[in-house]
Amino acid sequence: MAGDPMTASDIAEWMLKKVEFDGILYQQDAVNYIRTHFGEEFIYVNENGNASISKEVKKLFKKMHRGRVAWDRDGFFWGWT
Repeated sequence: MAGDPMTASDIAEWMLKKVEFDGILYQQDAVNYIRTHFGEEFIYVNENGNASISKEVKKLFKKMHRGRVAWDRDGFFWGWT
């Protein structure tokens, strides 16, 4: 329903669709989009001082993609496998 607050599940679903269609999703692009379109509450500063996506969102994203998406630690992106 229009106007309903976004949930971690909505964001994880957006992330999965983005990787499915584009083949790749850079973490910084995802952080910027989530911050702008879903809200600051889904972003936190990690131990390295970088903006990151909430653990709840990432957990749901991992559950949704069921191993079809891989994290590239060097490039800081998720890619379709």
